[in-house]
Amino acid sequence: MIALINGKLYTMEQGVIEQGAVLMDHGKIAAVGADVEIPADAQIIDVAGRIVTPGFIDAHTHMGIDEEINQPIGDDCNEMTEPNTAELRAMDAINYRDLAFQDAVQAGITTVMVTPGSANVFGGLITVMKTAGKTYKDMLINGEAGLKMAFGENPKRVYGEKDKTPSTRMATMAIARQGFYEAKEYISKNDDDKEFSLQSEHIAKALTGGIPVRAHAHRADDIMTAIRLRDEFDLELVIEHCTDGHLIVDELKEAGVPVTVGPSLSNRAKVEMEHVTFRTPGILANAGIDVALITDHPCTPIQYLPLCAGIAVREGMKEYDAFKALTITPAKILKIDDRVGSLKAGKDADIVVWDHHPLEIMGRPNMVFVNGQQVV
Repeated sequence: MIALINGKLYTMEQGVIEQGAVLMDHGKIAAVGADVEIPADAQIIDVAGRIVTPGFIDAHTHMGIDEEINQPIGDDCNEMTEPNTAELRAMDAINYRDLAFQDAVQAGITTVMVTPGSANVFGGLITVMKTAGKTYKDMLINGEAGLKMAFGENPKRVYGEKDKTPSTRMATMAIARQGFYEAKEYISKNDDDKEFSLQSEHIAKALTGGIPVRAHAHRADDIMTAIRLRDEFDLELVIEHCTDGHLIVDELKEAGVPVTVGPSLSNRAKVEMEHVTFRTPGILANAGIDVALITDHPCTPIQYLPLCAGIAVREGMKEYDAFKALTITPAKILKIDDRVGSLKAGKDADIVVWDHHPLEIMGRPNMVFVNGQQVV
């Protein structure tokens, strides 16, 4: 049993506690508050007024499947052979010894979403995992956390260069519709009357409400296309990247979709990122839209996630909204807020003690706990 005492606790569900304690026991948070009773046998760590937060969450990365230094051997991000590869699962390619996981832990990031890339209209199933653990089994939270889809430049560029479809946005949407209609037909058949299809099995999970569609969409028209597809097939949708989100705030608010914003710490790498700005997350959060900040690692290295939040604050995002965009909001988007995202009794003991303010350039973790185990 470990007790962190005298911390400034950013609980994310009960506000900020100026002089508080967090009690950890058997990998879980046992108690949080200003008047926590500390058992006599607890290991007491006085954090002396330092900021204490839940472990940060990056809700969109390619960690372990797109390794920075092992190219091309370490690149398993995109199966660029067919535009519909819904049968794939990111978890089958993740190298959990990728150095990015170490970088993440040392930056206070304890949970990540790992997704296939955006070369294909249907990319496959998404994984959510911790960033520390002895084995992949220890780190895994959910290997079927969403169905990756992509709109916009990437599919049309990849397959247009191969003289294959899709080479236009029209064809991308046609392939998307075809996949969902085939999955609907697949669902309607009795088991005895249908030939097994792993593609349709995975797409069916999105149709039946089991998992959300995570839609890569930068440009305003592509975002609206993804929303139109959601309405057509009654899907649960998360907009990934949402670079033009600040241009269509009212439409996103009306649609009621959560968004992940990033990579913002990058150049205008392609046409659909023409309007990239760190003002976007603050504008969307101020409108009441659920916003998570992301790195899209390795597009922006994972360790710069807190820095991205700090720049977003500089560009108008409220500080507490930025903290939410690194903790409880991505936890809700990933459907793991029963386990992570806040300092609350019963949740996983993923906790970071910071030596300076975490959103400032000098901020770095003094201590990091994952499932109650100190890893930094």
